[in-house]
Order: sequence, then C-alpha cells, then structure tokens
Amino acid sequence: MSWTGWLIFFLVLQVVHALGTWKMYVAAGRKAWEAFVPVYNAVIFMKILNRPWWYVFLLFLPVVNLIMFIVVWVEALRSFGYNKAKDTVLVIATLGIYLYYINYTQPLNYVENRSLHPRTSAGEWTSSILFAVIAATIVHTYVMQPFIIPSPSLEKTLLTGDFLFVSKMHYGHVSL
Repeated sequence: MSWTGWLIFFLVLQVVHALGTWKMYVAAGRKAWEAFVPVYNAVIFMKILNRPWWYVFLLFLPVVNLIMFIVVWVEALRSFGYNKAKDTVLVIATLGIYLYYINYTQPLNYVENRSLHPRTSAGEWTSSILFAVIAATIVHTYVMQPFIIPSPSLEKTLLTGDFLFVSKMHYGHVSL
C-alpha cells in the first residue's frame, strides 16, 4: 500500500475512534474535540484510562497494536464502570463496536481513580498472559526470530533440524 493509502487508512481509523469515544472524553472531563486529533487523542485516552503515556507507542507498533486495541477497548469499558464479563465479551466479539453502543446509549460514569489491579485470579492470569504475549510479540516481530534449518543446503555449517535465532536488526528484516 502506498503512503497515501496508509495515511487515508490512519485518518479513517482516527475518525472511527473519535466517533465511538468522544462522549467518553467529555464524561471524563475532557473536551470533545480532543477525541478527533490524531495521536493527541491516544495520549489523552491513556490519561483517561489511567495508563502510562508510552502505551501510545504500542498502539502504533504493527502486530502489537492488534493486541493493544483489545486491551484499550476493555480498559475503556472498565474506566466507565462496565466491569461485567458480558461487556468484555461483547467489546472483543464486536471488535470495539460495542463502545459505540456504550458511548451513545448508556450512562457514562467515569471512575477516575479506579484500581488497575485485576479483581479476580482469572483477571490476574489474563493480565499476566497478555503482558507475556505482548513482550514475546515485540521480540519475535522486531528483535529476533527462531528458525529451524529445513533442508541440507547448508550441510557444511548447519545440519537439517538445527535451531537458531536470527537477529532481525542485523539482517534488515525489521519492517515498521
């Protein structure tokens, strides 16, 4: 895809986010226009969710962002008091479209100083597994990747079935 195509995709994604969350910004004491400003809206949304500003970088890392979008959707629900399993399942199953339903039809009661720690052991496990998956995805996608030698073509130096780690930074395979 060309740069123009990516730019259009990015702007459409920003409009979709803004339309689905602008009332949440207002309920959290922010201005509605902040939901419509690219990148700035992500920083403000992390403040609303009580998450560190550097989460924004994770939202822009390809592959990792697919996981982070789900995390942000669930965190948005939690920040407005929607803690039930039903809400979590619905926001994930609808790929975030459930936030539109909450934003436009439900009362938005912002929980400013909510606890960021999971309330159940299942939530604790899910949080830990998500952290591990995100960390592993960053390493696997951007730093190094394991390979198995599939054929005897390198027989003098490596044997078929040998395991090795390949640095993506040294061989130029990092694609941002």
